[in-house]
Amino acid sequence: MQIPYQKALDTLLARLDETGERPTLLLHCCCAPCSSYVLQSLHAHFRLVLFFYNPNISPQAEYDKRLAELRRMLADMGLLGEVHLIEGRYEPERFFAAVRGLEDAPEGGARCRVCFSLRLGEAARKAAEIGADYFCTTLSISPHKDAELLAQLSRQLSDRFHIPWLPSDFKKKGGYQASIALSRQYGLYRQDYCGCVFSKAEAERRRANHMSQSVCKGESPCNTPKN
Repeated sequence: MQIPYQKALDTLLARLDETGERPTLLLHCCCAPCSSYVLQSLHAHFRLVLFFYNPNISPQAEYDKRLAELRRMLADMGLLGEVHLIEGRYEPERFFAAVRGLEDAPEGGARCRVCFSLRLGEAARKAAEIGADYFCTTLSISPHKDAELLAQLSRQLSDRFHIPWLPSDFKKKGGYQASIALSRQYGLYRQDYCGCVFSKAEAERRRANHMSQSVCKGESPCNTPKN
């Protein structure tokens, strides 16, 4: 049975409101759209430290674009002076070494598990380094990410680095839909692949198949919506 992480988070937030505490949360961020709702819902309860560590993103131009959008969103939301942003090292060679042998694994499978573990591990290490009270990631807001797997990996890292994981499944309570609305509100760049070259190839195959099916149905490819 799936654990109700959102309910656990709501209970914690209610306790913080009662006590007036505002602990430090290191929040691993993958991109601006996924971070938008999470920032909006948590910044009143925590001193937020955003950690952008995503060595999976390729090419570097895409990495730079996503980081720039995160910075722009913080400015547009009026959070620059309130939220601290740490950029982790961009080390794609570490990602490729970690997933070697898993290049042909399907999206959402073993390769993604290794990628999650790599990024969450660095987030937990950084949280312990700066003395944060909690750590977690925005990744769970995506309907394509396994929140239970993210929780399992995070709990293991919590034990290893002695830093509490903030229970979370941000797609709950309409979180994903809210992130889409906020992306429109702030005009955020929404990428159509997770980040790595393998997910990009998968996205390109989906687009090609969609276009091929549209042509077969007599539709104009120019009017085919993006994924």
